[in-house]
Amino acid sequence: MTRDAAPYDLVISIINYRTAALTIACVTSVIEDLRGTPDIHAHVVVVDNASGDGSDTVIADWIADQGPGAPVTLIRSSENTGFSGGHNQSMNAFHADFYLVLNSDAVLKLGFCAAMLEVGRADPEAGLFTPRIEYENGSQQPSCFRMHSPLSELIRAAATGPVTKLFHRYVVAPLDMPPDLEQVGWVSFAGILLRAQMIENIGLMDEGYFLYFEDTEYCLRACRAGWRISYVPQARFIHFVGGSTALKDLATAKKRLPKYYYASRTRLLYQAHGYMGFLMANLLWYCGRGLAQLRPLLGKPVPPAMAHEWRDIWTNALTPLGDRRQPKDS
Repeated sequence: MTRDAAPYDLVISIINYRTAALTIACVTSVIEDLRGTPDIHAHVVVVDNASGDGSDTVIADWIADQGPGAPVTLIRSSENTGFSGGHNQSMNAFHADFYLVLNSDAVLKLGFCAAMLEVGRADPEAGLFTPRIEYENGSQQPSCFRMHSPLSELIRAAATGPVTKLFHRYVVAPLDMPPDLEQVGWVSFAGILLRAQMIENIGLMDEGYFLYFEDTEYCLRACRAGWRISYVPQARFIHFVGGSTALKDLATAKKRLPKYYYASRTRLLYQAHGYMGFLMANLLWYCGRGLAQLRPLLGKPVPPAMAHEWRDIWTNALTPLGDRRQPKDS
């Protein structure tokens, strides 16, 4: 794809996958926010990830209705390239000082872009800027986490208070907000500002991830290269959780998760801790499940694991950097 020669202060990247109404609402909120800051030279890029349901046409018609000069470009991907691949297309297409990676199920609050850019320009050692993410009722949504590790898999599988307390420093679960930035291993990419200089330094997002854990890996790679994560609470947006993915419903019901989820998990553990770290994580997961079976001795029920998780955690075990999108069943 030919990269646009005109430099922007900010390019906003949004992926559409069969969420036309959400995507249009998201783009509308971005445009309304930018209208209040005419000094920001910005452009919105919507990547349709081969939706195949006509939603790309709905969005194209909506853009045309905005009239000539609308700061929005629609890129129709020939295949579903996943989260990383979709946003990489946006970043390859336009030059900018900063890139805002934004979920289609997000709505910006006024002043968002100005606040993010102000902090971004004032803090050159930070490469990633995470805003305040809110639920529809205005309460804060957790968005900062510790890094995944073998011990965090033990904690997750055991789901038992004494284990969690003993290894509390390794709990991935959301950190209290505002976070202690020294403890932050990764942040949610539902909405994240990325510095172009950092992208040039460490590369684009890893397309070896189809969905999930790509944000974790990118934060890991950035921090290893010396870039800091900055928290910008004055920049706020609403995130309609689960609006663009059904994984949360599957997880809540403890149903089997897609194989690409486990392929991403394997890839992340391998990249973060090496092959022995991946093996240790899986073995500690089994230890955790064993400890969970002892909970009735304390008068507590055994927390269920995801369906088939005992087997699915070995997805891509022999090729950790292999097939990123396997069929759901195997």
